[in-house]
Amino acid sequence: MKRLIKLLATGTLAAVILPTAVAQKPTPPQPGPPKPFTVPKAEKFTLPNGLAITMVPYGTIPKVEIMLAVRAGNLNEAAEQVWLADLTGELLKEGTKAKTSEAVDQQFARMGGRLDVQVTPDQTLISTDVLGEYAPDAARLLAEVVTTPRLPASELPRLKADAQRRLAVAKTQPRQIALERFRKLLYGDHPYGRVFPTEPMLAKYAIEDAQKFYAQNFGATRTHVYVAGKFDPAAVKSALTQAFAKWTRGPAPLVNIPKANARRTFELIERPGAVQSTLYLGLPVVDPSHADYIPLQVTNAMLGGSFISRITQNIRENKGYTYSPFSQLSARYRDTYWVEVADVTTAVTGPSLKEIFGEIDGMRKGPPPADELARIQRYLSGVFVLQNSTREGVIGRLNFVNLHGLGDDYLSTYVQKVNAVTAAAVHRMAQKYVDPDRMTLVIVGDKPKINDQVAPYAQVSMKQ
Repeated sequence: MKRLIKLLATGTLAAVILPTAVAQKPTPPQPGPPKPFTVPKAEKFTLPNGLAITMVPYGTIPKVEIMLAVRAGNLNEAAEQVWLADLTGELLKEGTKAKTSEAVDQQFARMGGRLDVQVTPDQTLISTDVLGEYAPDAARLLAEVVTTPRLPASELPRLKADAQRRLAVAKTQPRQIALERFRKLLYGDHPYGRVFPTEPMLAKYAIEDAQKFYAQNFGATRTHVYVAGKFDPAAVKSALTQAFAKWTRGPAPLVNIPKANARRTFELIERPGAVQSTLYLGLPVVDPSHADYIPLQVTNAMLGGSFISRITQNIRENKGYTYSPFSQLSARYRDTYWVEVADVTTAVTGPSLKEIFGEIDGMRKGPPPADELARIQRYLSGVFVLQNSTREGVIGRLNFVNLHGLGDDYLSTYVQKVNAVTAAAVHRMAQKYVDPDRMTLVIVGDKPKINDQVAPYAQVSMKQ
């Protein structure tokens, strides 16, 4: 026993045992081929007023997600109406003509759910997730919320005050500051280029503005209802048909496709004393309806859109310049831009840009190795299946497909298409779309400390 204690204390025992343990460590099996995602058979129908409905039996848990996707969002705002769509969305939660907000909330709570409203650039999404037995009741209540909203003037001051607080907070966050300027440089006066309102703009909104926005932008023709989970299809179909039968058709969806800036643009926004510089660099690319979009997704995941991507491994793992860099394809209707975002230590702002552009150049110089491509394809395949492993995920993907007009087979063939992307295709995507000479670059940081570092990348245009 004394001999054993001595060996443990000195580490000698570990030295004796460790090589044997390491030598006996089993080699993990090679990953199998990715499995295609199987989409449950959906029932689709359209009401006479133009409202579309998709019902998908999904999962074994006795719950159901119901979402109304209305083609009315920030795209529908005029230049002096920024966040009016968001304000209208908040007002939708304030009751119906027949029920107070408390009554609506209590009804959803008794069904095991709650009312959620989210406003995006292209859509307003109204949803709930309830016990399956209450699916018809939840469908009727959601219909009441969207077709006969109260939009009460009494709640407007509170909601405007909340919006003012959110605006004030956002204006102090460097990523939000960078995003606002990046989008403005990319889209100009198009609605996609208007991220934040001014305080006076928010202050002047009257209840009549929200009521008018609702009247002009909500209707059956712009709405798609999704149901996913365990539910009685006949009962839900009957409930939806009756609840929406009398809703007016309303206008067709607005189509306003921007002409995004695709030339080299640079801007430095001063943030005195900042210990980090926030980088936004990107450019317009093809939208999800284009045949190149899936190969471009693979290219993005390899370049900066995954933890194992080249930029992330370089400036996070190898150099330690930043903690959470990422790139993404940010998509709206018939519009997408690629962007790399990183908060880097002030002292290495220039070196970070050098490494990022170096990785972009590397992608453009030649095809990636086969093993690197295979890792990225496995990653994207796995993420896609995980994203569709919930009721909410399935509805989100179906809505994405319908918004962008991708076709009924998009989800069932996505994994196969990702894994059919070749190294040559990745190289071609990088050369064709990820062009540094056409990128917009916005930096938020301490000008005196980073001005010389970033000078090689463009002329500096100060924005206070």
